[in-house]
Parts: sequence; C-alpha cells; structure tokens
Amino acid sequence: MDTPTERPVRTRTTGQDVATAHPQDLEVRLPDRPGALAGLGQALGERGVSLEGGGVFTRDGQAVAHYLVDDGPAALAAVAAAGLGPGLARDVVMTRLDQGTPGQLGALARLLGDAEVNVEAQYSDHAGNLVLLVADRHVAACREVIRAWRRR
Repeated sequence: MDTPTERPVRTRTTGQDVATAHPQDLEVRLPDRPGALAGLGQALGERGVSLEGGGVFTRDGQAVAHYLVDDGPAALAAVAAAGLGPGLARDVVMTRLDQGTPGQLGALARLLGDAEVNVEAQYSDHAGNLVLLVADRHVAACREVIRAWRRR
C-alpha cells in the first residue's frame, strides 16, 4: 500500500500541526534510561494514539523511537505535552514483500540504492507491510521504485 500524496507532510513538536489522512512515521528521541519507553507509550495512549508498527533502537546513549501512527499531529501533541522529544512526524512509503521468498528485502533495497534512495528507517507494520522512511527529496524516487517493483 503505497501512500500517495503530492508532497510529504512534515510536522514538528515546535511547528504547526497539519492533519493527515495517511499513516506517518513518528520519530522521537528519548533518553537511554529505564522508563523512557513507558513515558512515550503512556503519553500516546492517553491521547488515543495507536501504534501500528515500529520500535525503539538505542546507540551511544541515545534512544530513537520510530512508530507508525495514523495521526501524526496528535502523536506530536502527546510527545510535546509529556515533555518528551524532540519529535517529528513524516510520511512513509509502504509496500508488501513476498514473505515466502528469501531475499526480497535485499532485492528491493538494491533497487532503491541504485536509484540513489537512502532509507533512513525500515520496519514492518502489524499487517506485515514494509514501512520505509526516506528523506523528503527521495520520496518520489522511492515511490517509483516501489511501483516498478510491483509490476515485475
């Protein structure tokens, strides 16, 4: 399910919230300490924001959460109200891989790399769709690679 939009919608905790009608990646930088993830989960839950996939990764003392949400502005408001962050909500590109065929991710990633598309984050949603977060300048090229991938 490629999410078609004319241009990526980007909202920040410090910027203007813009309602979106498609899933977005919520990126939140958290401290690397016990309870940080609980704070994020509780803040989102209290605002009715459901997480549709993603995860948290910690490196060099910095935790970075990437979660697929249906309401980026509400998620950012929850992050800001809880004093977490910084947070960022951006559009994603989604597709399906043939889970029964080994090498699908590598083959698609090779096509993306050959098209000069840099994947910033990759995860799956709860329905098994591949979620790709790419730089705004790479979204159109990423969508074109995905369209070609589906036609093969």
